[in-house]
Amino acid sequence: MARSAYVWIWAFAFSLNVALSECYFSIPLKIYPGKYNLSSGVNLTSLRRVALAADGNGLSLASDPTGTVNFLDMVDNLQGDSGRGYYIQMSIGTPGQQLNILVDTGSSNFAVAAAPHPFITHYFDTASSSTYQSAGRGVSVRYTQGNWEGELGVDNVSLPKGPNGTISINIAAILTSDGFFLPGINWQGILGLAYPMLARPDSSVEPFFNSVVKQLGIPDIFSLQMCGAGLSASSTTDPPGGSLIMGGAEPTLYRGSVWYTPIIEEWYYQVEVLKLEVGDQNLDLDCREYNMDKAIVDSGTTLLRLPVNVFNAVVEAITRSSLIQDFSSGFWDGTKLACWMKGETPWRFFPKLSIYLRATNTSQSFRITILPQLYIQPIMDVDSTLDCFRFGVSSSANGLVIGATVMEGFYVVFDRAQRRLGFALSSCAVSGGVALSEIAGPFSAADVASNCSGGVLREPLLWVISYTLMAVCALILLILLLLLILPCRRRDGSGEITDESSLVRHRIK
Repeated sequence: MARSAYVWIWAFAFSLNVALSECYFSIPLKIYPGKYNLSSGVNLTSLRRVALAADGNGLSLASDPTGTVNFLDMVDNLQGDSGRGYYIQMSIGTPGQQLNILVDTGSSNFAVAAAPHPFITHYFDTASSSTYQSAGRGVSVRYTQGNWEGELGVDNVSLPKGPNGTISINIAAILTSDGFFLPGINWQGILGLAYPMLARPDSSVEPFFNSVVKQLGIPDIFSLQMCGAGLSASSTTDPPGGSLIMGGAEPTLYRGSVWYTPIIEEWYYQVEVLKLEVGDQNLDLDCREYNMDKAIVDSGTTLLRLPVNVFNAVVEAITRSSLIQDFSSGFWDGTKLACWMKGETPWRFFPKLSIYLRATNTSQSFRITILPQLYIQPIMDVDSTLDCFRFGVSSSANGLVIGATVMEGFYVVFDRAQRRLGFALSSCAVSGGVALSEIAGPFSAADVASNCSGGVLREPLLWVISYTLMAVCALILLILLLLLILPCRRRDGSGEITDESSLVRHRIK
């Protein structure tokens, strides 16, 4: 390994860091188990308000007739990074109370701290807002890590760097929580941007973005750029972390074309993954393995999370390289950090990771690729001589999750109006002049099944219930057949055998 004298560090103190970085995996359930300059040569003053219009594979621009969105005003309206979450400033209530709210495409409730908590600096005081109205209903949400309980209400919300106007929004006032707010974060609530089906306690609670579209009349599209790639989770300040553009896409935030994949079902932003590659190695798994349970795009999940079989295949493919054969298993499962002497980077030891998504032309696919700079992630300085990194991929029992590890490489367009997700190269996914992501296509999808997510039940429990019901039905059918074939017989008083089957008993005499 030449000059790369890496050191394995058992992460006793790392446990807090891991908890912090995973604290906002946002898969709400029934109990689901959490900078760079813009492209050069762009004349910003020449750009006008724009909104997405219907097109083929790319984007076309149209003026926004409502006058409520100016995308340039929304650029750099996010702060944070993948380790602590990406958040946007919002004004809630009357008079407005300023809070930072975590942006989460993997849940649907808009919830804010409404009581003191030792890990947050301030909270939404409902009593101080003249426009807050309690709905008199309790609500609770459990995430991959952490949960909260509170009450539902309604109040006015505006975004200093968002669409113009004030919106009346359903708000969950968080009164108690466990493992949701953690040390080191700088946000006080969560903005769920998924569909009503995920809203708690039920889908009648209209999510934030649905209300924005309805009340302000903007297109039912938002787009997201996350620019925290390569930032240490131990840094003490939060530089601009990206952009949340509501109503369309801002062309200065991406390079090249936008490639679209269909939204399979409108609950999470569920997509169809056709295959994965490690370097130039195709994992050669049945495509249903990638979509087992579901495959979603979730900004509130820190890592790229893979079903267990897929995760094991990825690790095996990476370790097949002789350059990294000595890596400890603790690095892959997240219990150890890999450390190098300062100035030595680990990128040369790791291959690219590629995900193939089905295109809107279902006979084709396209490929999104991240370089190791995105999934081998700097964590903290152990001492003045070492740089330490973690593995930005983990195993999952709840499906494949394209989280911040991947999303930081791309500008992602959530085109709800046309039920599709778009990926383009992010203008901020660059480090030292090197692009950290790639996108290519189209490729033929003839080598995979026509429907990789069809027939796969969302919850493993449903498989158990299904097989149990089948077994019960089979048992009942067997008993009925035995009753018909082997009827009960008894002797009457005359010594003759009398048939007492149900057919005989119901015969008219």
